[in-house]
Amino acid sequence: GENPELIQKVTEHLRSFGDALAYPPNQVFIGVLSPDDLAAIPRPWYQTPTKPVEPLSGNREKFGEILDQESFFALLKLADVLNPPLFDVDAAQLASLQKILERHNLFASRAQELAKKPIVSENSISDEKAEASLPITHKGDMRGSFHGDQRAEGRDDENLVAHDLLENLCAKASGALALEWLLKREKISAAQIDFIITCGEEACGDRYQRGGGGMAKAIGEMCGCVNAAGMDVKNFCAAPASAIITACTMVQSGLFKQVVVVGGGSLAKLGMKFQAFLEQDIPILDDCLASMAFLISADDGISPVVRLEPGGVGMIPINAGTSDEAVFRHYFLKPLENLNLKTGDVDKYALELQNPEIMDFAGSGDVAQKNYRKIAAMAVMDKQLEKENMTAWIKQVGMPGFAPTQGHIPSAVPYIGHAIESMKRGEIKRAMFLSRASLFLSRMTNLLDGVSFILEKNPKLDP
Repeated sequence: GENPELIQKVTEHLRSFGDALAYPPNQVFIGVLSPDDLAAIPRPWYQTPTKPVEPLSGNREKFGEILDQESFFALLKLADVLNPPLFDVDAAQLASLQKILERHNLFASRAQELAKKPIVSENSISDEKAEASLPITHKGDMRGSFHGDQRAEGRDDENLVAHDLLENLCAKASGALALEWLLKREKISAAQIDFIITCGEEACGDRYQRGGGGMAKAIGEMCGCVNAAGMDVKNFCAAPASAIITACTMVQSGLFKQVVVVGGGSLAKLGMKFQAFLEQDIPILDDCLASMAFLISADDGISPVVRLEPGGVGMIPINAGTSDEAVFRHYFLKPLENLNLKTGDVDKYALELQNPEIMDFAGSGDVAQKNYRKIAAMAVMDKQLEKENMTAWIKQVGMPGFAPTQGHIPSAVPYIGHAIESMKRGEIKRAMFLSRASLFLSRMTNLLDGVSFILEKNPKLDP
């Protein structure tokens, strides 16, 4: 049952929207600050907020936005297509959510759709179902309730209970926000997207198709990608890299022209380390639901390109086992060797970019730095780096983690936007992305996995 004392403690340690907005790693995630800017800000970062937020965007075009909770409720309601609804609000709350959506420049034209959403009276829900519903509150005020599938086919299905469907709907709504931002930033219409691949961690399906999926098409439908089909790619934390590589091969083969990779936020990761923050009496820092989207299209002669030659994409074969040395040899050193590159030919390496402030306080240490030390050690073993130069090299090619959450979101790819901007400015030529996957979490194997790819400045831009 609920622990009122714990809930009170959690509430007292929640940050305000303003604090989350001004938190330096969050500003890096949306492209207002760069990873280099973050490295120069003293920790603890939660005590050195960026001030003011907007003017810092300066010469950088933002990759997205940090949305407040009430606006997210409006997106959640827009994403809810079931009847009876999953997210049940009364007429006054529905009107309020509609007004909120009208103020959002990406979704304002869709606000009218909320007025057509069905409203279900609590009286029409059985006591048993109402008991299993989740209250949706904002600053202690009741805003609605979230139900499982209330139709006959949803009854008694443990995969269609309120908690699981809330996770899935949050992934859909947050993924749609990232996709809308991508379309706006790239100045293309939703109708121009040919295919969508999602790379999230949600498990959509009923008792007969537990993790069947369908998230890609659901997000595409919400964003008006009427000409696109889609599929979901699963590979634990490495799924974004796997999805990007899959999208690149689809485009390179001529199968599709414009493919989007999108990852919605994982609700299970929200406040995942809250107990560590409560124990140390500091704000709960893993308090944001993050999502991301990437566009892969044919070579335009300007945009950076992914190296897709045979052997150029790193993977970890089954025979590599679980030793760090074998793992990094396969997905770090081998692809470089196959492309006739040395470790020094890559300007930046992106690994697991978990925010070290979250991980440190939770007792897991700085995950990103641990991995940078591992690749540096491999470079030394391979006689591509002198041992005494390891620290300097890590500083040069690495970056602090800045992803607001754990899981698939921090897995190397949040640096893609920054890499593209740096290549445009001529600061770097080549970046390597290394993503790990904890396959052992499936309880089906003790293996892990890893995927890597190299992004390069477009060769046609060189004189």
